[in-house]
Parts: sequence; C-alpha cells; structure tokens
Amino acid sequence: MEEKKNLKPHSIMWKDRKQGSVTGVTDVVSFDDGCVVLETEQGMLTLKGKDMHVGRLLLDQGEVELEGEIESAVYSGQSPAKKGSMLKRMFR
Repeated sequence: MEEKKNLKPHSIMWKDRKQGSVTGVTDVVSFDDGCVVLETEQGMLTLKGKDMHVGRLLLDQGEVELEGEIESAVYSGQSPAKKGSMLKRMFR
C-alpha cells in the first residue's frame, strides 16, 4: 500500500515580476542568471527570467527569495530523487 507523506505548505509570491519568494523548497537543483530549478514539496519548479539571483536561501525553513525579471514558472511532477542522482544520470 502506498504511503502518503505529509506535505509542508508551499507558496509562491511575486512583487512586480522583479522579486519573489518560494516556500516549501526542499532543494535548489540548479541556478544561473536565466533559470532557477527548485525541488518543492509539490514537485519540481522551474523559474525562467533575466538577471535572476538567489537573494536569500533558508533550506532548513524551506524558503528561497529571488530577484530579477521573472518570465515564467513551470511545475513538473518529477523530482531528481525519482530520476536518480546527477552522477548516475551523467554516467549512463
């Protein structure tokens, strides 16, 4: 029987598409000035934009603050843990 784990609250808040915060973050998978990929309690979240920077990162609290011009936010249901570690994927 499949167990359901208790999900922590997850939210996204943006102000004028220039800055924002995400809660419920479990890991920062990758980031550069054009793309930030976050693993959240609700799945993978890819944020794309320009001049993006991680302003504050509190993974123990599950919070990330971002700055830059946000152009899109896309969820995918698959997390990196389900696909295997990055090293395993690199050496297939």
